[in-house]
Amino acid sequence: MSAATQHAQNTIAHSIATDMEAVNTVIRQRLHSEVSLVNQIAEYIISAGGKRIRPVLVLLLANAYGYKGTDHHELAAVVEFIHTATLLHDDVVDESSMRRGRQTANALFGNAASVLVGDYLYSRSFEMMTSLDNMRVMSILSRATTVIAEGEVLQLLNMHDPDVTHESYLNVIRSKTAKLFEAAAELGALVGGAGDEQIAAAGEYGRSLGTAFQLIDDVLDYAGDAAEIGKNLGDDLREGKPTLPLIWLMENGTPEQRQLVRSCIEHGDEAQFEAVLAAVSSSGALAYTRQQAEQAARRAAEAIAGLPESVYKASLLQLCSFAVDRNH
Repeated sequence: MSAATQHAQNTIAHSIATDMEAVNTVIRQRLHSEVSLVNQIAEYIISAGGKRIRPVLVLLLANAYGYKGTDHHELAAVVEFIHTATLLHDDVVDESSMRRGRQTANALFGNAASVLVGDYLYSRSFEMMTSLDNMRVMSILSRATTVIAEGEVLQLLNMHDPDVTHESYLNVIRSKTAKLFEAAAELGALVGGAGDEQIAAAGEYGRSLGTAFQLIDDVLDYAGDAAEIGKNLGDDLREGKPTLPLIWLMENGTPEQRQLVRSCIEHGDEAQFEAVLAAVSSSGALAYTRQQAEQAARRAAEAIAGLPESVYKASLLQLCSFAVDRNH
């Protein structure tokens, strides 16, 4: 990680350090269950760390609009629970064995337990939502969970399909990844007392930022370091996922490269990863994907141009840079 990227992370963390402590306390309190296995698995995946970007968005937007209450702590925890539930389910569907540098919950505890604890986290998150007694909050989050589920199914349909288009893939990203970023940003603005136009702008910020994050994840699956990104390189290829670098290569590569990628997506041929990596690296696929991520990050920054100047707005803008400059 570059010094500038590390500095950005530190600045963002410092601006909401007290709030994040409060969110972590809420998470610990709300995780508790009388069923020991629920506690064990939920604690395992929550304690794995991660960037906590989605809760950060809730906190930064709420603070940017001058919020002084505590509802944003509850909402940030809700968003993190929903995200964690999707991770538990994703890893089962993808048969993943490694996340954030250690074994996935399904690899350690089994698929059935992981799915059921994911269900528990979804249920707990909706229980927490109702305690806030705000129908707009319920509307944003219930819609988000529906769209995320649709994105998961759409991605499943795209598996091993080499004919997935650029636009179809971006639809998956907007549903599966960017929607929760969007919801988190909208919730922060909403609880902060923003008007409808401002909430919509916050949503655009989150949606574009989430898109940038996912596109850089696509790049790192071929250009990252397994130890730093905390997952096995080539996982997307092994799972038969046609991500943007591969889609670009099939549209712009040589006939040999196109056939290689098509075959690997169809069969999830991990044995050909080095050949695909060479093709992706020597072509413009990664540069194009990174360029698309940078455009999304710029859209995010433009969406909050009207936000009053503050340390929180500065942190939101730094997140745009971090999204594309990171190496994990």
